[in-house]
Amino acid sequence: MPTAPPSLTELLSTPEEAYDVATKAAGPAGALPLTDDILRNWASGDLFGLTQNAGMGWNPAELGRKEFLILSTSGGLRADDGTPIALGYHSGHWEVGLLMQAAAREFKRLGAIPFAGFCTDPCDGRTQGTAGMMDSLPYRNDAAIVLRRLIRSLPRRFGVMGVATCDKGLPAMMMALAGCGDMPCVLVPGGVTLPPEEGEDAGKIQTIGARYAHGTLTLEEAAELGCRACASPGGGCQFLGTAATSQVVGEALGMSLPHSALAPSGSKLWLDIAVRSARALSAIELRRIKLRDVLTDKAIENAMTVHAAFGGSTNLLLHIPAIAHAARLRRPTVDDWNAINRRVPRLVDALPNGPVGHPTVQVYLAGGVPEVMLHLRDLGLLHLDALTATGAPLGEMLDWWQNSDRRQRLRATLLSQDGIDAGNVIMSPGVAKERGLTSTVTFPRGNLAPQGSVIKSTSIDPTVVDIDGVYRMTGRARVFTAERSAIAAIKANQIQPGDVIVLICRGPMGAGMEETYQITSALKHLPFGKHVAIVTDARFSGVSTGACIGHVGPEALAGGPIGKVLDGDRIRIVIDRNALEGTIDLVNDAGDSAWGTAELSRRLPRADLAADPGLPADTRLWALLQSVSGGTWGGCVYDVELIEKALSGNR
Repeated sequence: MPTAPPSLTELLSTPEEAYDVATKAAGPAGALPLTDDILRNWASGDLFGLTQNAGMGWNPAELGRKEFLILSTSGGLRADDGTPIALGYHSGHWEVGLLMQAAAREFKRLGAIPFAGFCTDPCDGRTQGTAGMMDSLPYRNDAAIVLRRLIRSLPRRFGVMGVATCDKGLPAMMMALAGCGDMPCVLVPGGVTLPPEEGEDAGKIQTIGARYAHGTLTLEEAAELGCRACASPGGGCQFLGTAATSQVVGEALGMSLPHSALAPSGSKLWLDIAVRSARALSAIELRRIKLRDVLTDKAIENAMTVHAAFGGSTNLLLHIPAIAHAARLRRPTVDDWNAINRRVPRLVDALPNGPVGHPTVQVYLAGGVPEVMLHLRDLGLLHLDALTATGAPLGEMLDWWQNSDRRQRLRATLLSQDGIDAGNVIMSPGVAKERGLTSTVTFPRGNLAPQGSVIKSTSIDPTVVDIDGVYRMTGRARVFTAERSAIAAIKANQIQPGDVIVLICRGPMGAGMEETYQITSALKHLPFGKHVAIVTDARFSGVSTGACIGHVGPEALAGGPIGKVLDGDRIRIVIDRNALEGTIDLVNDAGDSAWGTAELSRRLPRADLAADPGLPADTRLWALLQSVSGGTWGGCVYDVELIEKALSGNR
């Protein structure tokens, strides 16, 4: 770095060679492939597009070919050797430009003209505990709008490929494609990063601050572990968080090719997915198969079923309804989620759920989505006639997978390289039951959550669950209106076993419904953390574990009773991990929830309820629009008809 700022002369001086300026150029050689019909019937914009294409250097003689658009969340600037010129926000979008290049070359080989567009995405890990988290969920809606506008702004595109990988960029891409269902579309997931040979995964590594503060980690250990957690430069995190779960859901929806989710970024298998996806998009365009033929109510149910079998992130309860809404399909309800989670067994042992906790690359080698679907097919839980991005129905794709050389070779690779039997990563229903895998999501209600809430019940530490499979806790409330205050209390050892952290004013209206992973992760990796519960109107990272209850509705700033809880109140939590039932109640010393219901009706909201003072106006607008569009349980979308009614006073 310079030791002193440049002088004004140094700052403004121009090198001599820069004055070599041309005022005219010959322009591209050749001629546009125009016809009488084109000149008479094409719009002026279509004609000017040909001029632009030639100006960018495409051979004018080839400009009559079909145009395909590749959209991506690519970020950063990589040199040809892969070294950074400018960093991206996260590893998830750092390498996806390579996927775009591979797909573009294949389109060109097929005689088409590829176009590329970009709308990069933020990193939820990077913004944990910062003001940047207030833009996380709202970004998803904004990006989906931008991506759809980019699609519509290339009028002569014959199909669209979306390339994305992480927590908000991939859901945004799926929403964008879903909103353009009248054309052929294929989704290419950006893959996962590798775990270090010795070290910690990208989920656990986010707790080094809290562990250091409690003396369970030295400064040197924190520095070394933090340096190598992302062992390869590209791909989403190594655990089954929101990024990985979104990849799984995209494939389960039929939008991606079979066995494309969770591929190790940078590998030849990963690049091959982009090449074959380009072929698939070209093929379904010839067959006139549109995304609306693939993305149906049956596809949505298949995705929810696979989500349950994987034990995926609860953030997909926001994203799948949003994808359905964009596709003009029925949005799944809490009752739909509950019914599916009750009938679908969890079959995957992956980080963070366990019991062993395999990284996502091992889930991929064990067979990924199609392997899980084979078991679900045997249970009769899938719509096998649902169409996929290949143009063939799901049942036919599973027949191929079951007998494929690819399946056998990758399972053998997992065994030879890591000594792991694929059947211990993706289990049969019988084995999963023997090993105690329970279904993923429970929706507790009660006098503190009359509209419901969400907990990934598989993530509760089994040592604090009773022998009957029920987690029971009654503790004193420790109320916070800011995440930074709660994490400060944890680091200062002011939270004790038996406490219930009640974090309010962090829902959509208060903080953009931020994630609170720095709290949940700190508690997971502190010795006493399993004896502390969290209740909040915010949401959680897909890698969160513990007795963490989020999405509490109504949120505090919408008049929810959670906004009336006082320090020292007794909160009772009951989560039945087998029946997938639960309650969160204010109770008295005798454990009477009826008393709590009456007490809450008498109380006024806390005097300190307020939106975060740093809440951006953009996020406030998002919160208002989504609140009249179905709110959290409707996917935090923009429903134009409902917004129009609200604005006109005809709710």
